[in-house]
Amino acid sequence: MTDTSARLPHIGQWNSPGELLGLQEKQLPQTVAWAARSPFYRPRLATATALPATAADLRGLPLTTKQDLRDNYPYGMLGVPKERLATYHESSGTAGRPTPSYYTQEDWLDLAERFARKWIGISAADVFLVRTPYALLLTGHLAHAAARLHGATVVPGDNRSLAMPYARVVRTLHDLDVTLTWSVPTECLIWAAAATAAGHRPGADFPALRALFVGGEPLTDARRRRISRLWGVPVIEEYGSTETGSLAGECEHGRMHLWADRALFEVYDPRTGTVAAEGAGQLVVTPLYREAMPLLRYNLEDDVEVSYDDCDCGWQLPTVRVLGRAAFGHRVGDAQITQHRLEEVVFSLPDAYRVYFWRARAEVVSLRVEIEVPPEHRAAAEAALTAAVRAEFGVDADVTGLPPGSLIPRDALTNMPDVVKPRSLFGPDENWSKALLYY
Repeated sequence: MTDTSARLPHIGQWNSPGELLGLQEKQLPQTVAWAARSPFYRPRLATATALPATAADLRGLPLTTKQDLRDNYPYGMLGVPKERLATYHESSGTAGRPTPSYYTQEDWLDLAERFARKWIGISAADVFLVRTPYALLLTGHLAHAAARLHGATVVPGDNRSLAMPYARVVRTLHDLDVTLTWSVPTECLIWAAAATAAGHRPGADFPALRALFVGGEPLTDARRRRISRLWGVPVIEEYGSTETGSLAGECEHGRMHLWADRALFEVYDPRTGTVAAEGAGQLVVTPLYREAMPLLRYNLEDDVEVSYDDCDCGWQLPTVRVLGRAAFGHRVGDAQITQHRLEEVVFSLPDAYRVYFWRARAEVVSLRVEIEVPPEHRAAAEAALTAAVRAEFGVDADVTGLPPGSLIPRDALTNMPDVVKPRSLFGPDENWSKALLYY
C-alpha cells in the first residue's frame, strides 16, 4: 500500500455516522487549505472570519456552481503548480466555455479506489471492457485506472471511436471472454440487439460475463431488471461526474451509497436556499482528497434523495437515489412528464414484447410515444403502454409500434467499417476525396 493509499479511509474504519463525521472533519482543514491556494477560492476564504473546520462551518461558504468552473477556465481553479498535474479533462454537454477538471497523480489513487468499490469485486482474473469515452471526459480513464489498480486486463473500447462499432463490441465480448463492462445503460441494450443480429444469444453465449457496470444516465429499476434478465448477470450502477469522479456505488443489496468517507455531501433545496444532510433536493459535494482542483460545496444540480437509514450491507454510508435533472421534464396537459417516470412505465411492459428502444415527444395535450416491437406483439404492446401512461400520468398517449430496426438501424449493429489512416498517394481507380479527413 502506498503512502497516499494509507492515508485514505477505507470501508470498515468507522462503525457509526458519528465516527464517519469524525473522519470527514479530520480531513476538512487540509481540504480547505488546498482550496486556499486556488485563485478562485483564495478571496472567498480570505473574507471568512475563520476557516471552516467542521461540516457546519462549511455551510457558511457560498455554493460553487458549474458556471464558476466555466468562468475560471482553464486554470482559475488550480490549487497546485501545473507541473504536478497528471491529467486534464472537460465534462460533456457543456455549452459555450468548457467545464475544466484536473487531477494530480495522488488525486488519481483516490479516484481509482472509489470507482473500484464494486461489491462483486475486480481482480486480475477479469477482462474489463471500458465502453465509455476517453477523449477529455474522465469516465473511460477512471474505469481503466480502477481496473489496472486491481490487476485486471483492460480492453479500451471507447464509445466515440470509429474503430469500435457495435459489431466489434460483440466480437470482443464473445471472443475475449470479457467478464466485466463499463458503459451507459443504453449501450447494454444495443449490445444485445447487435449480438442477436450476429447470431448470438445475449444470456447464453457469453458465459464469462459476470456483471455490467453502468452509469452516466438515470437508470430506473424497471430498465435495470430488463437489462439484467436479458444478459443474465447483475447490473451494478455507479454515480459520479468528470468534476468529482465516483461519488456513489451499489452494495450487494442493490442500494446506492455515497462515498461519504471521501467527500462531504449536502442536499440543497433551490426553492428555499436551505441545505440538509438528507432528504430531496440537489446534491452538493465537497471532495475531501482533491488537491489539484479543490471544490468546496460544489452543486452538481442533480436531483437526488439522500437517506441515512440503516442498510444490511453494514457500510454505514448514506444512500442516494439519483433522479437526474428536473429540467428534463415536460408538461403535457396538467401533467409533468419526466424521462425517469416514463422509462419505468415503458420497461414495465412484459419481457415477451421485446421492447428495448423507445422515444417520446411531449405535445400540448397528449404524449406521442414510438417503440420498437416485433410485429406479432405490436397491438398488445401499443394497448398496454397506452393504458399504463394513462394510469401513471392521467394523459392520453399516441403509441406507435415500429418494426425492429426503425430506431436503431440494423446496419449500425452489423457494420464493421475499415479504420483508415491518412495518406496522399492513390491509384487511378481509388477514391481520394478523404485523403486527409480519414473517417
